[in-house]
Amino acid sequence: MSRKSLVGKEVAEPDPIYRNRLVNMLVNRILRNGKKSLAYRILYKALGDVKQKTGKNPLFVLRQAIRKVAPDVAVKARRVGGSTYQVPVGIGSTQGKALAIRWLLGASKKRSGGSMSSGLGYELIDAARDSGNAVRKREETHKMAEANRAFAHLRQDHTPN
Repeated sequence: MSRKSLVGKEVAEPDPIYRNRLVNMLVNRILRNGKKSLAYRILYKALGDVKQKTGKNPLFVLRQAIRKVAPDVAVKARRVGGSTYQVPVGIGSTQGKALAIRWLLGASKKRSGGSMSSGLGYELIDAARDSGNAVRKREETHKMAEANRAFAHLRQDHTPN
């Protein structure tokens, strides 16, 4: 396979009700065994809960939650001379959004009691208020990157071949 050609980025389609690509990205991450209608039902119920509990536009709360959870830096394992270092690497907005969605869904699955939709609703509200497990995960990632800042010179783009 040739490494010279670049692969175009795949843009997510907007969802049928909110006409928002972010909602569709979330649905595609919830998706299990190809049951997209169930994933839509879970997300729309969660957004309905958010609207009922906060009184705000659920899309606004969703955007705010993802903005607060998306990390700026992450650590990447890099082997140099037999030992592995955690090297801090900057993250683009698309990858940050993808990580934020993954962390929000993981935190909502770990919430005890209730259904996935209620857990996701509570997690979105908590993340928008700058609390909750997904935000804590981002803080841990930033702390780890800060602690390993000494290894920033080992980043791949700076090392000679």
